[in-house]
Amino acid sequence: MEVLKEKVEEEEAAEREEAAERGEKTMKPLEVRKEETFLTQEMLRDLEKKVSEIEVAAPRRPSSITKDTIDISKLPLSYQSNTLKEEQLLQVADNFSRQYSHLCPDRVPLFLHPLNECEVPPSVPGPRAPLSAPTERMRSAQVTIRPTLMPYPELYNWDSCAQFVADFLSVVPLSDPLKPPSHLFSSTMVLKYQKGNCFDFSTLLCSMLIGSGYDAYCVNGYGSQDLCHMDLTREVCPLTITPRKAVEEKEMAPPKKYSIKPPRDLSSRFEQEQEMKKQEEIRAEEKRQLKEEEAHLKEMENAKMDPLYGLRVHSWVLVLSGKREVPESFFIDPFTARSYSTQDDHFLGIESLWNHKNYWVNMQDCWNCCKDLVFDLGDPVRWEYLLLGTDKSHLAMTEEDDDGLNDDDDIENLGKEEEDKSFDMPHSWVEQIEISPEAFETRCPNGKKVIQYRKAKVEKWSPYLNSNGLVCRLSTYEDLECTKILEIKEWYQNREDMLELKHINKITGLNIDYFKPGHPQALRVHSYVSMQPEMDRVMEFYERARVDGLIKREETPKTMTEHYQGRADFLSYRHVNFGPRVKKLAMSSAESNPRPMVGRHRNPLSRSTHPMHVLAFQKITERLFRNPAKPADEDVAERVFLIPEERIQLRYHCRDDHITASKREFLRRTEVDNKGNKIIMTPDMCISFEVEPMEHTKKLLYQYEAMMQLKNEEKLSKHQAWESELEVLEILKLREEEEEAHTLTISIYDTKRNEKSKEYREAMERVMHEEHLRQVEAQLDYLAPFLAQLPPGEKLTRWQAVRLKDECLNDFKQRLIDKANLIQARFEKETQELQKKQQWYQENQVTLTTEDEDLYLSYCSQAMFRIRILEQRLNRHKELAPLKYLALEEKLYKDPRLVEYLKVFV
Repeated sequence: MEVLKEKVEEEEAAEREEAAERGEKTMKPLEVRKEETFLTQEMLRDLEKKVSEIEVAAPRRPSSITKDTIDISKLPLSYQSNTLKEEQLLQVADNFSRQYSHLCPDRVPLFLHPLNECEVPPSVPGPRAPLSAPTERMRSAQVTIRPTLMPYPELYNWDSCAQFVADFLSVVPLSDPLKPPSHLFSSTMVLKYQKGNCFDFSTLLCSMLIGSGYDAYCVNGYGSQDLCHMDLTREVCPLTITPRKAVEEKEMAPPKKYSIKPPRDLSSRFEQEQEMKKQEEIRAEEKRQLKEEEAHLKEMENAKMDPLYGLRVHSWVLVLSGKREVPESFFIDPFTARSYSTQDDHFLGIESLWNHKNYWVNMQDCWNCCKDLVFDLGDPVRWEYLLLGTDKSHLAMTEEDDDGLNDDDDIENLGKEEEDKSFDMPHSWVEQIEISPEAFETRCPNGKKVIQYRKAKVEKWSPYLNSNGLVCRLSTYEDLECTKILEIKEWYQNREDMLELKHINKITGLNIDYFKPGHPQALRVHSYVSMQPEMDRVMEFYERARVDGLIKREETPKTMTEHYQGRADFLSYRHVNFGPRVKKLAMSSAESNPRPMVGRHRNPLSRSTHPMHVLAFQKITERLFRNPAKPADEDVAERVFLIPEERIQLRYHCRDDHITASKREFLRRTEVDNKGNKIIMTPDMCISFEVEPMEHTKKLLYQYEAMMQLKNEEKLSKHQAWESELEVLEILKLREEEEEAHTLTISIYDTKRNEKSKEYREAMERVMHEEHLRQVEAQLDYLAPFLAQLPPGEKLTRWQAVRLKDECLNDFKQRLIDKANLIQARFEKETQELQKKQQWYQENQVTLTTEDEDLYLSYCSQAMFRIRILEQRLNRHKELAPLKYLALEEKLYKDPRLVEYLKVFV
């Protein structure tokens, strides 16, 4: 405490100097004249009537944890009484608070030993109050922290821990916003009731972070009004912030000595300038709107100026750098789970901070909020600690101090003195913090939580609370009053259709559905305005889950575009143009009905005729990847089927050493004319441009075969386009059914919700129990083998009952005889082997060694033991066999199944 004394003396000297410079100034008291007023009886009655009409609404506060809501008798003993070490710690804390109050009378009392939930006395003693009887259940703030590593991998990082605490607990404001709470409840009690103030939030979060390996501390300080009231209406919602994509810098190839000049830029500079001006005007308009909003916000802030600015008490968590690869120290607000820099303006000052090992008092000036604070807890000038033996390293000593401590004796004495003054922190009195799987899954109190941001609102639900699997909804608004919705984002879980996110734009009406892998049609993204067919839509697929390698399908009322990857035919792109729809009588096939309609299409293999509206194919464009097995001049890169014009255009791949590619165009005609004569292939039916002409490409036979192949490919392309349209209709129908049903999947490990698994498990347990009872009954029932020989369901007769008795007795008698014979046989066998061994010993006694004699004696000993046991078992069996036979006979006469038929023979 010497540092505190020196600091106080310096401050007093500075105050005396300032007083001498400015001199003493006196102010004249203002004279206030009091005019006497006289009230009549009528005036009093009118005043009483007006006062009675005034209605004062008491402010509603969330219910907090009180003594009435806690059953103290069920709490552990550590909650109700202090140990000897805790009493010593309270005495040290009380002594520290007295010295602090004496040396720093202008500072507020320290938050050192609040009460726990076991007792709420009428008056809470302050830090300078002596430890007496009413403070028996006082707890030091440090031992309230219980470091715990949760068994859930999701709670291993600080952000997930903070988000869980913010979602799981409800905020209860401090009873007095200018003072710390008089009680600090245990984390187990806070988790049980799912509510608490900022100190309860910080204690729970700090316990979880320390258990996860972070260097975390609870902070007692001052915060802004928005921070203390969890007011996020001025903050931007983190879900609306799009993460920046890392731009990968492409390695520029070294310039070649001889290279082709790039083509000349023929774009209009005037158009570019006009476009740039238009973009600048848009940016200027956006800046103007942003400035107007900021000015409006400033006006609102000035109108709502906080009269308690800098005085509101708040608690948060400090995470220092070092452990868990934290590069820089930062603050965590436990109410919102948001991280802030230590320079943030929301944090206006720090009084003290603590963890499970020590308590530190801030001795630095907070005139500039927390921006100038140095969080070196090993510096006793900036941070006064409660207990010695802290694990924080002290500052390095100066050379003068080193010179004064060169003597070995002084160093040893200094170490002894520090050892004598050190005090180990007692273990936490709080029980192990446990979060059940049900509570971890439920998260929000009562399953729902709403958070209001600037121009946004976030709603959270527990899984399986909504029948459609909705767990989170983000609503973005255009104005600050949140009256006009711009867009809505909805997140889903456990959907059978694998729907993960739905993005709805209220202005354009565009809906975008995002799916996880596993959809029946391998859907990944579905963008649409309406679920009706032949409307603008985009479908993206998981290409690895599809056989055809389809990645993306874009559809408009007149076109359809498909993108492929990884196909065996190297197809990468297909674009289909449809003509106007006409009504005609046609057969259901790809040729007659290229674009089917919902509710009217049939199986394309059927041949039934029916009237329908048909969209004819106008143009089909296909692009293919490079096939390395073919030469570039024979590998088609793009083919265009102009169906009404009966033309086919081909463009081949370009060679690596060429700048132009070969092209070919076929004028397809019917195979026969109007008279039935075959049309012969002529040179004018194929127009080609070849970079490197080859002999076989000029022949009419080659051109005829190529044209016939292209004709078949045209039919195949039409059929595939037809199948694509059918698939679109199937997907739309499936999506409508999924939206109506919105079935949720339940894990087989979720025994509470999985009713089928629960019923199956109960049925299997019931069957196993019945089988076990049958086996036990069969083992005890001596008549079961004989009753099984009779026809099932037939009633016994007297003759059958007598025969059953006799068979059972005879069988039992035979078993007794067989057992006696078995024992007798083993007895004779052991006796014969022992005699043979003795005879062998008599014959070879002279030539035996000592080891052989020892083995012989050991064998004889064991053989005699076995013979003696067998003899005893045989004698005992002979004695008990008649008794067992008589007992079974008596049981048979008393058996309820035979007693009616054997009464005559008793």
